[in-house]
Amino acid sequence: MKAMDNCFRTVAPTAPPISNGVKIGRINVAPLSDGYFRLDGGAMFGVVPRILWEKRMPPDTNNRIRMGLWCLLIQNGEKNIIVNTGIGNKYNSRYKEIFQIQHPSDLVSSLSEYNLKPTDIDIVILTHLHFDHCGGNTIYKESSGNKIVPTFPRARYIVQKEEWEKALEPNERSRASYLKENLLPIKEAGQLELINEDKEILDGISVKVTGGHTKGHQIVFIKSGDKTAVYWSDLIPTTAHIDLPYIMSYDLYPEQTLNEKKCLIEQAIKEQWVCFWEHDPLINCGYIQKDNSNQYKVLPLTK
Repeated sequence: MKAMDNCFRTVAPTAPPISNGVKIGRINVAPLSDGYFRLDGGAMFGVVPRILWEKRMPPDTNNRIRMGLWCLLIQNGEKNIIVNTGIGNKYNSRYKEIFQIQHPSDLVSSLSEYNLKPTDIDIVILTHLHFDHCGGNTIYKESSGNKIVPTFPRARYIVQKEEWEKALEPNERSRASYLKENLLPIKEAGQLELINEDKEILDGISVKVTGGHTKGHQIVFIKSGDKTAVYWSDLIPTTAHIDLPYIMSYDLYPEQTLNEKKCLIEQAIKEQWVCFWEHDPLINCGYIQKDNSNQYKVLPLTK
């Protein structure tokens, strides 16, 4: 208990999420909202006692914490790339109630703020295939009798081969996280691209396999000029998960998560990476720093 208490991080004052993008050298990067949802707080913080994690993310009466659904738009002047697609809109009322899904905006309406339509997207990078990261992969198409089709009809959807295979044949522990309606229509449309290990997708845009959360979990790097940005996905889902012991029970390989965090967080501090958090409800973008007590803190990027 004492070790966890000592590493409790401080956070800079809460700021509104950025909405007008960040320049990473020649590349423009911006978070896109697919709304909010809730998950069990105990599951989200694993072995960390509630008396500690509730100070960072207060739960509701059902022990659920509010989480953002922040996807990422990357524009390199030639291609429009999206990282992850949120939770989507293909759920029933019971599903909506369980996860307390709220859509003040969704991925498609967020794209419209940048004068983009689904047909303008060239590439979708999927960090992994859990329902809250790829639910917007597909939509119901009314003109085709509510057939489920890819949301982005011109895009290639890129995912790790090992992640894809695990998603199609999940075990009893992971089955509820993988929904085939988010996946199979992409393959049927010929838009699926499977990759192995770390890879550069386009000049300055690459993926790194971290494992930890799932076997094929990957994070996304954007590098241009002397700047680097990283989209942590579920390696560090919120700013409350920066401290090393704060690892989700959802992680299938928690020691791997721990080892990756040890290495990458220190590098992010040293090289001043611009960090994007997928699930933080308040701070979707900022820098990780250390204060005079050697505790982690976050300096948010604001409007």
